[in-house]
Amino acid sequence: MSTSTVGEVVEQKQNPGQLNSVQLNIVTLIDMERATETGSLSESMFMMDNSIGGDGQGTNHLQTFCKQGQVLNWIVRPIDMDKRIDNTWPPMPKINSIVFLDTESGDEEDVAERKIFTELKIYGAPDRMRDKFTPVYYYWAGTVLSTARPGLYRYRLVLELEQHGTREKLYLNTEEHPSIRVLGV
Repeated sequence: MSTSTVGEVVEQKQNPGQLNSVQLNIVTLIDMERATETGSLSESMFMMDNSIGGDGQGTNHLQTFCKQGQVLNWIVRPIDMDKRIDNTWPPMPKINSIVFLDTESGDEEDVAERKIFTELKIYGAPDRMRDKFTPVYYYWAGTVLSTARPGLYRYRLVLELEQHGTREKLYLNTEEHPSIRVLGV
């Protein structure tokens, strides 16, 4: 094969719309103390991802760019992860569910009728493996359907928060709706 032929083959295989990863991570940090005191995720939740072209990094209304068939990992963890002086661990957040919203109806609180991803559900068991050398978090994974129409899909995270000093859990929904922007392949 001549060098010009090799260059042509490489150029044909490259996808100009290719994202930086087969799997995308959407990381959510929660200020657990503020969220449980206020009963709200407003100003207590900060999201970021490893997509190219996403918008709203470090906010609670992140827009993640992904492609059809791509695996998305939603990771949630508290901002404070260090063991306390009294030898206890800080409370943990957990994703209870991810609800995609019907953006076509005009009411962003309506649940989408059409499925756009396959859920792989909840993973993680932090209480059994917490130590100062192991990063601990809960995550929820899913695959964007290869048949999902390109476009913007808003979603709501339903989070379960442990509370300090009680076994009672606090359930909060995201108030600002993050989104994924599905790109066609």
